[in-house]
Amino acid sequence: MLALVGACGEDGGDHAYERVSLKGWASSTAAAMSPPSALPSLPATVARSSDPAAVPTPLPMATSLASPMATSSPLPVVGPPRFFVTARAPLARFPNRSKTAIFTPVRPAVHDAATGAFLAAIPLPPGVRSSWQVLAAAPDNRTFVLSGWTGPNSPLRFFRVHLAEDGSPSDPIPVPGLQSDALGVGYIIALSPDATRLAYAASTPGGVKISVVDLATGRRHDWSAQASVVTGLAWAPDGRRIALAIGGWGIGVLDLGLQGSDLLAATRLVKPSNDLPFPESVAYTPDGSALIYSAGHAIMRIPVNGGEEPRVLARVTLPADASMTLRFSLDGTGRYLLFVHRWRGFRVDLVDGSTTSVPIEADEHSREGDSPNAAW
Repeated sequence: MLALVGACGEDGGDHAYERVSLKGWASSTAAAMSPPSALPSLPATVARSSDPAAVPTPLPMATSLASPMATSSPLPVVGPPRFFVTARAPLARFPNRSKTAIFTPVRPAVHDAATGAFLAAIPLPPGVRSSWQVLAAAPDNRTFVLSGWTGPNSPLRFFRVHLAEDGSPSDPIPVPGLQSDALGVGYIIALSPDATRLAYAASTPGGVKISVVDLATGRRHDWSAQASVVTGLAWAPDGRRIALAIGGWGIGVLDLGLQGSDLLAATRLVKPSNDLPFPESVAYTPDGSALIYSAGHAIMRIPVNGGEEPRVLARVTLPADASMTLRFSLDGTGRYLLFVHRWRGFRVDLVDGSTTSVPIEADEHSREGDSPNAAW
């Protein structure tokens, strides 16, 4: 049985602890603690249950969002990024080889883009007890969507945050309705350039599902396909298309103006996977003419409409214990790319191919647990 015991250690607040017995544990607890095995860069804390009844059931296909395209002009880009935001999961410990997990909540954080210094902790909305490691940024370097952990056997929640000119965060604004199937989300999300829509990927019993959600109303439109896993999502600057990287298929562009819910029928293949080693992230260039993507530890560029072979923009050297894939965030100028390994942020200049690293510091539990994810 799953037993939830009262808090121990500090009482209440962001540093409250809770014990969860994993004897006969339900898989929804594991899902709340750990990402899916399809993403090796985010190692699981515990194994999943084999009980089908314990697996969260995705919501049915939805078409309540009449037009999934972005509704206004992209948010303005004001120059190279000044900030980046990090997010990570609550810390889980099993003291003395116990089957009882002790969770320590953590919060997302704002950092100085040049130094990695901690600037501010991001507040969590009511009902969200800790950060989670899924996040996305708009091109203005000020608007972010983050995820939050609501507790064992509970769904994730998503919320918006805006940074002031000094990096201080606004109060969080929850995304309505986007919670019931959040545990099935494939941990890939993308925020539209105007910050009105959120695209996310979810696993389904027969494949994958891509959804676009209106952040103000929670209405959404879904596309599905029999495919393995979606590893990357990115909005076109005009808000009318979404680039995706699909394992075993390749990199393509989803036309949001097409009718229907067949994902592959609405997606044009740009780069097949037969010669694409370990595809992970994908992003549009600011003019929308090309895609930037990672293939292993190489950063590549390919025209959206084809006609040219992919071009190497940078090759990243990482330690032997690094993931074979590279998850990155491209800034609004299209020049600077950010990725994280352990507790260091790496800034890649796509003009000269140089890489600069900075330590990532947090105000609470710094350098504890798995490294965070980051976006700018």
